[in-house]
Amino acid sequence: MVSNRSSVRTAMEESLQIQRLEEAPSARDFESRIESTNVPAVFNGCVKDWKAFSKWNPSNGGLDYLQERVGLCVVEAMLSSSAPVFYGDLRSHERVPLPFSAFIGLCKQRMRHSEDGSGACFESEQRGLLEPVSEYDREPYEDAPQQIYLAQVPIINTENEDRVQLESLREDIQTPVFLEDKVLASTNLWMNNAQARSSTHYDPHHNLLCIVSGCKQVVLWPPSASAILYPMPIYGEASNHSSVPLENPDFSNYPRAQCLMEYSQKVILHAGDALFIPEGWFHQVDSDDLTIAVNFWWRSNIVSNMSEHMDAYYLRIILRRLTDKEMNDNDLDQACERKDLKGKELEQRTMSHELEPLAIHALHELVSLVHHRVNAAELRQPVQSTTTTDSAASVKDEFTKVVRANSFSLEDDPVAKIIWALQPCTFRNVFLAMVKNFPRTLEALILHLLSPVGAEVLTCKFEEMDQQITEEDRNRFYQVFYGAFDDQFAAMDAILNGKELFALQAYKNVLDKYLGVDWGGPKPGV
Repeated sequence: MVSNRSSVRTAMEESLQIQRLEEAPSARDFESRIESTNVPAVFNGCVKDWKAFSKWNPSNGGLDYLQERVGLCVVEAMLSSSAPVFYGDLRSHERVPLPFSAFIGLCKQRMRHSEDGSGACFESEQRGLLEPVSEYDREPYEDAPQQIYLAQVPIINTENEDRVQLESLREDIQTPVFLEDKVLASTNLWMNNAQARSSTHYDPHHNLLCIVSGCKQVVLWPPSASAILYPMPIYGEASNHSSVPLENPDFSNYPRAQCLMEYSQKVILHAGDALFIPEGWFHQVDSDDLTIAVNFWWRSNIVSNMSEHMDAYYLRIILRRLTDKEMNDNDLDQACERKDLKGKELEQRTMSHELEPLAIHALHELVSLVHHRVNAAELRQPVQSTTTTDSAASVKDEFTKVVRANSFSLEDDPVAKIIWALQPCTFRNVFLAMVKNFPRTLEALILHLLSPVGAEVLTCKFEEMDQQITEEDRNRFYQVFYGAFDDQFAAMDAILNGKELFALQAYKNVLDKYLGVDWGGPKPGV
């Protein structure tokens, strides 16, 4: 029996071995021999015929070329204080607008201070975790550039064409022949000026990662390794990421992670190479200095003879889908008709006397709700203060009682009800007016009075508003909104924490409904 089990395990491990091919397959061969197995594969040199392969090369004037082509574009960059490791959790980084020309300037600065104009590539596949280059770390001018990473900047996006930022680079790349029959969701640019590492995660799409310049090391785990990777909670905002920081794992908290590397496979990708990463495969990517990559995402076909190693991944996807349905399937979804504002320039009105009657009424109600629980003198003090006075403690206790009492029911949550009834344009004007006229009241509202259902409704309204205004207006709104807080990250955390608590309750309801587990407690009301 033991021998048979060992043989089965060996055969299973062999079936998950990553292939490395010298020639790109045809579309038919790719679908039948590679994609259908849900196992990664490396295609050596398959993008060397791209125009981008020569024109984007930083060692051959590529930065000047990119500066000329897209230097005027404003892209969304990932800014993280945890660099060179960039964690996917929304609490660990922020997305900031950055002129592409400014990023090119950082890359040129990096090249000027390197010894030979290129980063040190991975010398062997025996190399472990990516180590920082000490001479760079000692230079103070390198600190800021190391915190910036151009991650997933759209070149093509069929799902949201309005967000495409680098469309003019399309002619420099071409879809590999074996993907020509696929319906691509998006094509994106990834570019870093200093060494960088992504946190371990999986993607909900099939992925072809193409290296245009530089070098990447990718460590991969099959979906069946989920248990030892400790995925983030499925109801959270980073559910596709591992909780284990591989650069410094704490095995006392993650004991199963001690055998992580035993189940991993490592590949080194050089310029011109491409890697197929099937959906659900966890991967961590280490990038050398000045590495440029392009990736293609497309949806997979879920077939009936799904391989066993995909079970854990699809179970998580199914539960997440049911959770989303539980959160959104209710009679109140039709309570607020959306006003079509696409293609119209929104007038920014922040003073209360400029607001329409509905906005003035909503603003008055929100301010009154906060002031009902704290007096004006207390509001003049920073609400996030750590003072231990009886007055401050009583205010916080009062807020806590309100939040707990109205955590999951829209009907019983006055803040959520007010926000839910607002049209996107009115919603935007109300909160801009709060920023302008009542910033401390807004701070108290978000940090202490916002319940889980309130956080869910607030983010729903953010999404409605985002779809109906320009990218420039979106950026301006969030800059003004979060700028009202003494600690912007505390505000983001408060909203995300509330949203995750709401999703957790919805998730428990799903298990109760479909698996017969009785968790008790309140039911989400949105």
